[in-house]
Amino acid sequence: MHQYEPQTVALKVDVDTYCGTRDGIPNLLQLLEAFGVRATFYFSLGPDNSGKAVRRLLHKGFLAKMLRTKAPAMYGLKTMLYGTLLPAPMIGKELGEVIRSVRDAGHETGIHCWDHVEWHDHLHRLSRQEVEADLGRAFAGFEEIFGSPAATCAAPGWTVSAASFEVQDSLGLAYCSDTRGEFPFYPVFNGKRFQTLQVPSTWPTMDELIGENGITAATVNDIYLRRLRSGLNVHTIHAELEGKALTHAFKDLLTRLTGRGVRFLTLREAATEYGAEAPDCSVEMAYLPGRAMPVALQGSAL
Repeated sequence: MHQYEPQTVALKVDVDTYCGTRDGIPNLLQLLEAFGVRATFYFSLGPDNSGKAVRRLLHKGFLAKMLRTKAPAMYGLKTMLYGTLLPAPMIGKELGEVIRSVRDAGHETGIHCWDHVEWHDHLHRLSRQEVEADLGRAFAGFEEIFGSPAATCAAPGWTVSAASFEVQDSLGLAYCSDTRGEFPFYPVFNGKRFQTLQVPSTWPTMDELIGENGITAATVNDIYLRRLRSGLNVHTIHAELEGKALTHAFKDLLTRLTGRGVRFLTLREAATEYGAEAPDCSVEMAYLPGRAMPVALQGSAL
């Protein structure tokens, strides 16, 4: 791969929950405006069934991650009960004005999902028709809010399947960001090459790092500064974390990155600039440090 200059960061904002949408988005918009940074926001638009994530306790490491990151305190008790002891609120229907405010503030917008927990936990069981219906609901909800179709989406938990790649291709999207890796590429999954450009997240998330190897919210940005490289760096943040409990840490990161003279792009700008010579690369679902469930990992160029 070519080495690109200067150091460039594209911020990808995943909005997973009702509370993250309602409370985290306004905080992030204010902070990003203060630094003159535009980002790409991906919205969950259907029911917030966060409470159903308790089923992940069956996965090795999930409970340890919840304790390590103090998830109940970070996400809030109500969020941890939505879809179980509390009804699941409909995010897009109830918070459309907040979601539109992201576009009005000059940021790029896209689709994260309809039901975050359903996609993350059960995609491997869904047929193409079921995936098509699920994304169809999300795309219809997006168009109802914005009055125009979405051009990009990003899978919850970096969870993919052959069916999800097939449906993305059928939608004619500009690019997607469903994977973890090093540079933009075209995915080859289960032996099939797909047509929608992937712009992968290149940095670990804060919740993957904090609590591991003595890393705290006060020291986590040292890791990011060490990982900062020439060319494209894609950093995924969460409205529920960097927009709420970890706002101070995120502000410190922006301060240090702007102090380094880093250039910020939206993911669409990054796809245009860095995707022209994108190779085909394999994708597999595998584990990363700090995550309890497998994610889509970019493999070697083919």
